[in-house]
Amino acid sequence: MLRIVELFSGIGSQAKALINLGRRIEVQATCEWDIHAFIAYDAIHNSTGIIPEAAQKNKEELFNILKNYTLSNNGKEAMSSATLHMYSEEVMRRIYTAIRRTNNLVDISKVSGKEMPEETDLLTYSFPCQDLSNVGAFHHYNKGIDKDSGSRSSLLWEVGRILTEMKDEGRTLPRFLVMENVPTLLSDRHRPNFIMWMNELEELGYLSQYFELNAKDFGIPQNRPRLLMLSVFVGDDERKRDIVSKFFNKTTKDSIVKDYKDSRFYHEIRIQDLLRITDDRDSLLWQEAVECTPNDTPSRRKIWRDNPVIYNENGEYIHETFIRTITTKQDRNPNSGNIYFDCGLEGRGHFRYLTPRECMLFMGFTDEDYDKLISANPEQRVHSKLFPRDKIIRMAGNSIPVKLLEGFFFQVLKLDRKLRRSK
Repeated sequence: MLRIVELFSGIGSQAKALINLGRRIEVQATCEWDIHAFIAYDAIHNSTGIIPEAAQKNKEELFNILKNYTLSNNGKEAMSSATLHMYSEEVMRRIYTAIRRTNNLVDISKVSGKEMPEETDLLTYSFPCQDLSNVGAFHHYNKGIDKDSGSRSSLLWEVGRILTEMKDEGRTLPRFLVMENVPTLLSDRHRPNFIMWMNELEELGYLSQYFELNAKDFGIPQNRPRLLMLSVFVGDDERKRDIVSKFFNKTTKDSIVKDYKDSRFYHEIRIQDLLRITDDRDSLLWQEAVECTPNDTPSRRKIWRDNPVIYNENGEYIHETFIRTITTKQDRNPNSGNIYFDCGLEGRGHFRYLTPRECMLFMGFTDEDYDKLISANPEQRVHSKLFPRDKIIRMAGNSIPVKLLEGFFFQVLKLDRKLRRSK
């Protein structure tokens, strides 16, 4: 049994990757303040039902509990009590259920070392990248991970604070830490802070090594370069330090890819395996496609001209083996690519974007995962669902490709076996 803690847990790519590798896991805790993300996590990984304790409470009782949490409905800022109160009773039940069932600590800035579980094998932290990514820079999010800057990306340092508090309290630190973020952490602007972070981990007793990897090398047809770092707690154990150092010295980007490709867990997925193309106008897939068909306007025609066509009017797929990075929006220029589609509706264009389902699939989730999410999609207000199209696309864009994590966790488990055998 692998005991894990997922900070900035999102919709749970980390847990899904470990399960795909055949590992039994115990999720000791998650930490996520975005209500859409953690309700989706609960639906995908646990259940779409409501716990009895939530079912027995009315809206005001639920509100009086939930208002004490720092919750967000956009992943960027805390929502007010007034906004929370506008949600339906059913949505509040799902918020409360998901917090309880996923052991969600919610707001990382308020988590203390005393609250953290012990005997943790793996702690993951995929902190926000808004202030690091190229897209974020375009929108003037440029504070990076500067300490005390108040940026979303600077929440990285809360991880260090929590680990330090655990150490000061005499609590057992997690054996492995896995970080995931954008490669721009290594840029001239952000590298000094990143080195400072690695030094802080070293002072806590961790030995770290980072790798620049791309999802497209792990069998998922999406170009998504990422930076992943493994930190192993060695403390004052020189034997363990020697084993980890030798392992890191032998491990490269190429060896990580090769080891995963040689494993029984690797299988290559093609673009046509993930696009949900259909001619059945009565099907749910057709309806999803129509919902992602833009109006025929000059700005949308420009999106068609400026971006690659994944599937053209002749029923042909592009020759490339991967699409562009899935971002938090598809109705944008640039986007991940366009699919020829004539829905037959007046005023609509003859192409569509990736549907929310397809975005989830290109991140390594399944149709079943998507269907679970939709079945846990109550009205938050009249004719307004908790998970509209754009919310699901945003959640997918903020997630981590599952197969990329499978490849990286394959190395973590390999090192874990070496350490266990050496005892």
